[in-house]
Amino acid sequence: MDVEVHYSHAYLLDEDDDCYPDGMLDDSPTHPVGIIRVEKGIAFLITGLHTGTVSFTVAVADQDPGADLEGYEDIVEISFESPSGYVSLYESGGGGVHGIPSLSAGPGTYRFRYHARGMDAAREADFPDAVIDHYLLQIWPASHRDSVVLKSTSSYFRYWLSAG
Repeated sequence: MDVEVHYSHAYLLDEDDDCYPDGMLDDSPTHPVGIIRVEKGIAFLITGLHTGTVSFTVAVADQDPGADLEGYEDIVEISFESPSGYVSLYESGGGGVHGIPSLSAGPGTYRFRYHARGMDAAREADFPDAVIDHYLLQIWPASHRDSVVLKSTSSYFRYWLSAG
């Protein structure tokens, strides 16, 4: 799907959460993976592009679908708690809302694997006509585990990894 971003992010919000985040979640030692930041029911997804359209795929699975190590430059994993089992992808800046299939195990703990490609090129672009950066978010039920960086290639990813 095409997602409009402003200030280099979009976010997921659990249906059970009745308040919208009023700014980017602070990074913390409990999720030191830079480009995705979570709190119960909320996840901020950092993009390379500051303002414009990015390509986004969200895949909900019953089990770990495996990382696409060849297709993406940066890949991280983090645990996420969904109180309702339903989340939606929100465009930043008051844009659209994209429905996501219900989470396979209902309310509970999930693993997010966030893949990014083209962050450096998108960061350098100034209101591009074509989509430059691409993101894949895989979601599956899993017990809570430490956050991990699976692949780190772009300099913009490394910036976010050290920010906070």
